[in-house]
Amino acid sequence: MAAYNRGVDRLLQLRAGALTELSMAITFDPTFAVAHAALALLGQEFCAPVDIRARLASARLHSRRSTDRERSHVDAVVRHVGGDRTAIVSHLGRYPDDALLLSVAVPTIAFAGVTEVPADAWRIVESCAPVYGDDWFFSGLLGFVRQEQGRFDEAMALSCASLEAMPSAGHSAHARAHVHYETGDHAAGLAWIDRWITDAGAHTDNLAHYAWHAALHELADGDLAAVGRRYDAQLSPVHVRGCRSLVDTGSLIWRWGITPGATAVPAIAAAIDVPRFQLLRPPTVFMALHAAVALCADDDSTGLYSLALWAGNHEHPCYRSVIAPLAEALRLLVDGCPSACADVLQRIASEVWRVGGSDAQREVVEETLLTALLRADRFDEAGRLIDTRLDRRPCRRDEWFRELAQETG
Repeated sequence: MAAYNRGVDRLLQLRAGALTELSMAITFDPTFAVAHAALALLGQEFCAPVDIRARLASARLHSRRSTDRERSHVDAVVRHVGGDRTAIVSHLGRYPDDALLLSVAVPTIAFAGVTEVPADAWRIVESCAPVYGDDWFFSGLLGFVRQEQGRFDEAMALSCASLEAMPSAGHSAHARAHVHYETGDHAAGLAWIDRWITDAGAHTDNLAHYAWHAALHELADGDLAAVGRRYDAQLSPVHVRGCRSLVDTGSLIWRWGITPGATAVPAIAAAIDVPRFQLLRPPTVFMALHAAVALCADDDSTGLYSLALWAGNHEHPCYRSVIAPLAEALRLLVDGCPSACADVLQRIASEVWRVGGSDAQREVVEETLLTALLRADRFDEAGRLIDTRLDRRPCRRDEWFRELAQETG
């Protein structure tokens, strides 16, 4: 039980080592059903080297002799891995203090979540609030919800209180990182996140994402030399592998590359560590968004055409309504038709939220629209978009975009 608790604690903090601790738990007790279920979750959600089917089979077998709560937990995990997005929500309705499955339910930096509509995830978190009080984990999770709702002062207070109690709390650090960015607090946000990465957060899983947040501040401040150093030190293939190389490194390279005055931007094909079949057939709409961006950054018109065709025939409506037209728009941009690209991106702009992730991540589509408008000489529209962005937060990079529009318009 001690090893299991350590593993769950590491998962809730987003610290490395959860796989080792949970594996140790079933070594000590091969009949530990919820530990088998937790390992299956790591295999499913984190691509950990786990035999998911075997772990689920063991979890089902041994849960027969467990408590009602443990049986409900295992059943929820089995159904969730099988694609039932309601299973964990139903379990949390009975056991809201199941912190592990609450963390799985809410799409943040760790798990993919069980909802596509942000307000649904918010309701799940709010419904569990009475049993947690000022618990550090829940405060960080609620802080992330509050920043998504635009309640930035509350989000900052919650995340700081959580980090004071548990300095390595990854969800809380993530919420605070978003508050700094969304409010344009670039200098303080960069200084804080750099300290956290090298100190309390040094053993956090997915450190690339926090480095990506730091790079966003550097981009916003127009410090492209710092972005280059950040890439070399924390986001290059030496440091980042797998899906994070696509979502964090790949999107950064595109946003860096479209910045006025950017030079020596790394080639994206060498920077991302994702098989080509996953770019053309991405397993989630969130991954599909980033696959389309990566293919665009690589000037891969053929790949974008293939992705658009496949997504347009997908059973999931978001692939059809968002990913297919997005991929087609980026193909048009690659093929030298920026005005047509801008038309498509404007048409789907109100639907991009459906792919999940954060506002800061989805902003890559807005920046691509801005690039298309500038390349199409649609300077009045570009200027209005830039003004909207600058009303949202101060950004030296957006001022560069405005200067470019004024000089060439």
